[in-house]
Amino acid sequence: MFKSPKSIIALTFAASCATGLVHAQDYQIGTPATAVEIAGWDIDIRPDGKGLPIGSGNAIDGEAAYEMVCASCHGVFGEGEGRWPVLVGGEGTLADERPVKTVGSYWPYASTLFDYIRRAMPFTAPMSLSDQEVYDITAYVLYMNDIIEEDFELSQQNLAQIVMPNKDGFFIDDRPDVNNPRCMNNCADPDQLLMKGSLAGVTPIGHFVEGADAPAASHSGQHDLEASKEAERKASITGEVPVTVEVSQPAAMSEAAIAGESTYKAACGVCHTNGLAGAPKVGDASAWVERLQQGNDLLISHALQGFAGSTGYMPAKGGRADLSDEAVTNAVLFMVESQH
Repeated sequence: MFKSPKSIIALTFAASCATGLVHAQDYQIGTPATAVEIAGWDIDIRPDGKGLPIGSGNAIDGEAAYEMVCASCHGVFGEGEGRWPVLVGGEGTLADERPVKTVGSYWPYASTLFDYIRRAMPFTAPMSLSDQEVYDITAYVLYMNDIIEEDFELSQQNLAQIVMPNKDGFFIDDRPDVNNPRCMNNCADPDQLLMKGSLAGVTPIGHFVEGADAPAASHSGQHDLEASKEAERKASITGEVPVTVEVSQPAAMSEAAIAGESTYKAACGVCHTNGLAGAPKVGDASAWVERLQQGNDLLISHALQGFAGSTGYMPAKGGRADLSDEAVTNAVLFMVESQH
């Protein structure tokens, strides 16, 4: 009887299990995970505080850190810039048709705030913050929501004791699991499913839709807008709506600018592709006229050292301390030369 390679592996594995000889080296694939590697993944924080690193912080120190790495998206006062999430307010709105879900109005555990900031923020450089910075920023966000006092020293010993306003708004769902009937006839067209259009990346694309009809913490209105835009796009593809496309030959870019494209996409594009929080938008010539007239040196200086003005704020290197000066300079040259 012929056995496929998968069958042979399965039989070998079963025999190894029976003899208690299962370990990675049997198949000469990979190596055992080290304690350091396991610790790098084991960073979740439980509501009871288990997993919190040793440390402490307060809102007074957290204000500067927040303004440096958080305010460009979430607003100086947590009000949310553009379509980015609101962090403050929303009390008493959860029963409304359009609730505003914030840290203060919705989140049941303070540990979730610490875990999320530590794991995923800032958006352009997740896991780049020190534990000290995470404690400080967590304390500042809690302070902005009137949950702790400004001078409260938040630490691994008391964070789990913080009482969140919506702590009783969540409960264990004890309903039994059920199986939905499998769709066999008249199934939905995958191209028409909303999820395909609105969950194309980590952040819903509704965040970048100008005039989206929904608060930043809710996406129901954005869903309708995206569905409408998707219908228009498909209509243009099928020929129902005439589309005129102008093709122009881009000017040749320098080697430095070409090298800077990858850095731009990884670290700069989240703001400058969409004009987030007043950032000059690549592709929008009107937003770049004054900046281009001032010369590359000034733009490079702003990128390396940071910039604060009436139109917005950007931390040094966009908050990416891991980037070299050369990489940031090349990214600026890519942004400039791609305009010509």
